[in-house]
Amino acid sequence: MSESNESADVLALSNTPDAIELRHLRAFVAVAEELNFGRAASRLYLSQPALSRQIRALERLLGCDLLRRSTHRVELTLAGEALLDRTRTLLADLDSALVTARSVGGELVGRANRMWAPVATGRSDRGQESLTSLRAAYEQMLAQAPVPPDVVVLPLTCGGVPALQVAADASRPPNVLHLHGGGFVMGSAYGYRGFSGALATSIGSGVLVPDYRLAPEHPYPAAVDDAVSAYLWMLEQVPADQLIVSGDSGGGALALSLLLALRDRGHPTPAGAVLLCPGVDMTEIIEGTSPLAEHENFGMLAQCVEWYVAGQPTDDPLLDPMNADLTGLPPLLIQLATGDPVAVGARQLAERAEQQGVDVTMELYAVETHIFQLFWSFLPEAQQAMAKVGEFTERLLGPGQVSKTV
Repeated sequence: MSESNESADVLALSNTPDAIELRHLRAFVAVAEELNFGRAASRLYLSQPALSRQIRALERLLGCDLLRRSTHRVELTLAGEALLDRTRTLLADLDSALVTARSVGGELVGRANRMWAPVATGRSDRGQESLTSLRAAYEQMLAQAPVPPDVVVLPLTCGGVPALQVAADASRPPNVLHLHGGGFVMGSAYGYRGFSGALATSIGSGVLVPDYRLAPEHPYPAAVDDAVSAYLWMLEQVPADQLIVSGDSGGGALALSLLLALRDRGHPTPAGAVLLCPGVDMTEIIEGTSPLAEHENFGMLAQCVEWYVAGQPTDDPLLDPMNADLTGLPPLLIQLATGDPVAVGARQLAERAEQQGVDVTMELYAVETHIFQLFWSFLPEAQQAMAKVGEFTERLLGPGQVSKTV
């Protein structure tokens, strides 16, 4: 199992004159990229004389010419070319570090947690009024995510299951089946339009989001049956080795249940699966022995799981994949947030899968919120995670191979 932590490389510049400032380097990169002082000055919101002074100051501090100037053109010297490559890297790393520091400092993660708050503080009684409130709060949180402007959202019926296809090119069949989160009792394809659009953009393929049936009106195995039906419909359009299954939170557990059902029923399994902050320790939640039992919102989580399980024995591997034989599953990408309470169970899942011969990549992100990927529009770690999903998919499907029809 490969495990990665998102971090920035540290670039050491030895013997650098102390008087060189970031404004000098940013001015130089702008001129070097534009090769025009006027355009570079506009880009930096400076006057041309001020920009020229900064470039001359940098050259004096370094003791060499970086640019050759004439009446009609600006060119880089050899020294300028050498400095440009390294300075671009330095500034990019610095900007990334500053954004990450701001995020870790709490501002952006705090924004995500404030969006979660109406859901996380929902009522914990078992009444229909509580469930209606939870569902409304979850949809309101999801509605705050923008839908990327270059994607099209189309309603479909897939094997009898209502769904939405989110894609930049609606004429091509989707390669990704995404099972939305919501603890098996909340969430919808409509609410996940924004996230699915971001997922489609990162992968370069359409995403199908089934509106699988929710508990308690439709307890297990209704959601698994709907996921299987939607997948088999996709299989009529696209070969299995060109399909990816993904899911977040409870949808991650449902994605695992789908993989196991396909394997056990003799259906072709997809090329791989992406599990985003999956919640998988349902047996321990029912028994009250889960590490999540210490969490302040455990009562609400346990209620959702009880609604889904509806008295069924949790040793059923399709109900709780932690009780399953995982042999033969396709490659898995599991993304976790270090501050997410479900990370403990997901780590155990990754370890069990690897022990049983599954190709597992586990990625850890320094975030203090559940399903942080939902906040891709403003959270740097979420943007990094979505890019990694795209890389994982490209590794399995190959560049330019998506939407290859049967």
